Amino acid sequence: MKDMVATEVTLEEVTAFLWTEADLLDARDYDAWLALWTDDGHYVIPIEKNATDFANTLNIAYDDKAMRKMRVERFQAGFSISSAPPADSVRTVSRIVIDKVEGEVITVRAAQHVIEDKFGRQRAFAANVEWALVVTENGLMIRDKVVRLLNSDGTLTSISYLF
Repeated sequence: MKDMVATEVTLEEVTAFLWTEADLLDARDYDAWLALWTDDGHYVIPIEKNATDFANTLNIAYDDKAMRKMRVERFQAGFSISSAPPADSVRTVSRIVIDKVEGEVITVRAAQHVIEDKFGRQRAFAANVEWALVVTENGLMIRDKVVRLLNSDGTLTSISYLF
């Protein structure tokens, strides 16, 4: 992980960063997306709406650095049936709120809608997303991302992209 720096970050800068992440995911530029992460971060999609102890609860995804990399490799290589062919997607990130700033860690939450188009059909997913962003000398990085799908405890078919 890069050296941490204490600095002020504006809502505009945070918003631009989150929009950049969404754009990378829509473009399926997963290598650039992986580069946004700190080494100790987790990408989580919990099943339970109010879960906070992700290591000890059932999750749709609970990816550390190695798992994020393996998930991306499966998407890129077509080894996952859900990613052959890959879905086109459009993400909208809105209602961005900075909840707190503790040193170099900024806790952010937002609403996200993902529209997927695959095999001539469209599906919509809505989520409340929380990020722990770290301010580094090279800019913002993602330490943690928790995607709370509105229907996480319902029936979910295969998902061929990252939220």
